[in-house]
Amino acid sequence: MSLIKLENVSLAFGHHHLLRHSNLAIEHKQRVCLVGRNGTGKSSLLRLINKEMLPDEGSINCQDGTVIAKLDQEVPQDRDISVYNFIVEGVGELSGLLARYHEALLESEKNDHDEASLNVLFEVQHELDTKQGWDFHRNVENMIDRLELPADKLISELSGGWRRRALLAQALVCAPDLLLLDEPTNHLDIEAIMWLEDFLLNTQVSLIFISHDRRFIKRLATDIVDLDRGKLTLYPGNFEKYLELKEKNLEIEAQQSALFDKNLAKEEVWVRQGIKARRTRNEGRVRRLKDLRNERSERRDKLSTADFSAVASSDASGKMVFEAEHVNYSYGEQHLITDFSCRVIRGDRIGLLGVNGSGKTSLLKLLLGEYEPDSGQIKRGSKQEIAYFDQQRALLDPEKTLIDNVAGGSDMLTINGKTRHVISYLKDFLFEPERMRSPVKTLSGGETNRLMLAKLFTRSANILILDEPTNDLDMETLELLEDMLIEFDGTILIVSHDRDFLDNVVTSTWVFEGEGKISEYVGGYADYMHYLQNHKNKPQTNTDIAKEKPQAKAVTAKSPESKKTKKLSYKEQQELEKLPVEIEKMEAEQAALHKLMASTEYYQFVVDEQQKKQTRLAEIEAWLKDAYVRWEKLDQ
Repeated sequence: MSLIKLENVSLAFGHHHLLRHSNLAIEHKQRVCLVGRNGTGKSSLLRLINKEMLPDEGSINCQDGTVIAKLDQEVPQDRDISVYNFIVEGVGELSGLLARYHEALLESEKNDHDEASLNVLFEVQHELDTKQGWDFHRNVENMIDRLELPADKLISELSGGWRRRALLAQALVCAPDLLLLDEPTNHLDIEAIMWLEDFLLNTQVSLIFISHDRRFIKRLATDIVDLDRGKLTLYPGNFEKYLELKEKNLEIEAQQSALFDKNLAKEEVWVRQGIKARRTRNEGRVRRLKDLRNERSERRDKLSTADFSAVASSDASGKMVFEAEHVNYSYGEQHLITDFSCRVIRGDRIGLLGVNGSGKTSLLKLLLGEYEPDSGQIKRGSKQEIAYFDQQRALLDPEKTLIDNVAGGSDMLTINGKTRHVISYLKDFLFEPERMRSPVKTLSGGETNRLMLAKLFTRSANILILDEPTNDLDMETLELLEDMLIEFDGTILIVSHDRDFLDNVVTSTWVFEGEGKISEYVGGYADYMHYLQNHKNKPQTNTDIAKEKPQAKAVTAKSPESKKTKKLSYKEQQELEKLPVEIEKMEAEQAALHKLMASTEYYQFVVDEQQKKQTRLAEIEAWLKDAYVRWEKLDQ
């Protein structure tokens, strides 16, 4: 029997139909990703399943005894409640008892375990014994430990990211059979996202989750459910298979629609292009990004040995954008930035990566001049026109309409020297004409971020500073943003925890590694992880940055003269030339095996075949480990 089953379910708000006679069944251990544009009703579907609302028609039936828990999209705001007491709310009936036990334990420790405090503690312990509440207590403690939450801090004292962690712990603490997750990766840093992925992959809980994080979906989902114009469609298999099947279905639908309604076919063109672009990314764009990364890494090589006074003389042309020298910055007693030096050159595309609270936003504000460093200095280049995407969405007036926010009361906009009507422009950002005349305060989180981007790109700018621009964006809008950033000719600094987004856009990454240390790596997130995997035991210096693993292929291009200086034998020279090629082949096979073993296809093999692939993977990893050591020895 299915864990939960929707039969002929319909739901509408006014004349807007979110679901039309929809059917869906969720099985045990199934991990379903619910995809669709913002505003199509994905969150409403989760609320229906969680019995927070009732359908207009149809029925939703659960298997007897099924425990359902839900992680909300909205982060708790200024609640004056401890993290511990907030988490135990997810337990249900025993939440008050567990909260009393925690408070009694703290009180006993505070009073040096005096007799009165111990009596209260023993009384609560006895009640927990009677009601068999210790399993829930262990679950609470486990969630707090694994998510590294400060149990006795108030929720109101935490940042948005830490509040999201507390919400997650609250949802998981009741050991549910079915877990509903609404944008679980929003406000989480990459370290927490990867922990969540591992946790959910190793649990026996069935999942229905909404996410626009493509890397998260690819790793986690066993099936995709597409919500499109009120219709639920199940696509068995992984995300890549869904993209392929969805594209085919849209093509068939468009052909059928064209027979009786050309306008409907036109409305589907953008969707089909988005799906197709996602499955087969434009090769020219990919080549351009690679060229930019190569150009950037080559320039870093030159800058590391160049005369700084010569570079400074080009300030008037705007070539130097930002230059920081030995900058230190603290917030209270926390050292966010320690002895940081950098040079940002026109055309750089830099991603900022680090855990929540590590100082990424603070560094942006230091570069912009909104904050002053405790010590050190920051120089800013000339002719700067900066467009800043703020996490707090301060650019928007919530009481004004979308049109007034973007065009300031005018009907026309001038963008890149071309005049456009504001309605035509906002259509590019997926807003319907009737929606454009609504106040901003009526928009969802994703729609608000989309409007922020629309306003941002109306400005004439040669520097884009984007602080978490991808939160709440659906995949179509996310890819629209990627396209715009790839085509942008100026300088970009981006804070993001979306791994695919960083890989698709940036040419280098600043990593906040803790205790104020910031290191730079060529390439995106995947390049940074590749470096970490291959150089775990090798110390890094600033002058090594441009010579990291992303530049491995350059080894084969060394001149005979440079090899002679190393006094290698002929045989060793031949070995040095062949090693990068062999390593690349083995890494490709390793990546293919990892991808296979993370997919549902892997579990269709017989046990012997699975073991063979695991053995082969172990052989490759052992060979690569030895090969990296040998390569470094020859290349010294």
